[in-house]
Amino acid sequence: MKIIVCVKQVPDTSGRVSVKEDGTLDRASMPVITNHDDKTAIEAALRLKDQYGCKVVVVTMGPAAAESMLRDLLAMGADEAYLVSDRAFGGSDTFATSQIVAAAVHRIGVDEDDIVLCGRQAIDGDTAQVGPQIAEKLGLPQITYAASIELADGAVVVRRMLEDGYMTIRAKTPCLITCVKELGTPRYPSVSGILDCFQKPITVLTYEDLKDEPLIEKDTIGLQGSPTNIAKSFTPPLKAAGVMLSGADKDTVADLVARLGAKHVI
Repeated sequence: MKIIVCVKQVPDTSGRVSVKEDGTLDRASMPVITNHDDKTAIEAALRLKDQYGCKVVVVTMGPAAAESMLRDLLAMGADEAYLVSDRAFGGSDTFATSQIVAAAVHRIGVDEDDIVLCGRQAIDGDTAQVGPQIAEKLGLPQITYAASIELADGAVVVRRMLEDGYMTIRAKTPCLITCVKELGTPRYPSVSGILDCFQKPITVLTYEDLKDEPLIEKDTIGLQGSPTNIAKSFTPPLKAAGVMLSGADKDTVADLVARLGAKHVI
């Protein structure tokens, strides 16, 4: 049994977001991190590995610099890593990205008892579309918003998070599951894992490697194969600092009422 985890390297949006003149993100000028939900998916896979001894394979689509992220994930405990990288993939939207990643996963191979894990969504796009689209293109049943994952009698049992509670779903493998942060806190790499990660090869898959896959076509990838595009990205203006009022006297209450009235709150 193996678990294939799809991950993405994203701009660190906790700081100031840099935008180019054409309205697109200036990714080159921003620090990058492993997408939070994807790292949770890695932790979920490693927990299953600890319990059942399965193989963990990580795959990402991105530039050559994404190799450093894959090394970090190998140090955490992943067994194999694939970097899907080619200029032909540049500018892909979620539809085109899912085409490419699905082809890569198909190339790696999804056996009868395998599981594909993805993060719920990426912090740079927040669409939550790529995971479900990969499942559709691979013809796999999918379970989204997984808060816990267990294996039982050749099936997966997932506790799925909803807005107002949880639901438990049982599904046969192979299947695809998207993970939320409630599933667990990602572990730190061990010293031995850091040393071993540089001994593990990273396989690079280009368009030439994937062009014969049934899930990928030249006109459905990259910018030309993307039915959607971002018209503009911008940094929202900073909000003014709030005003703190202290005290329980009538003057403070009158001041509060006057301020709320001026803003038409009351």
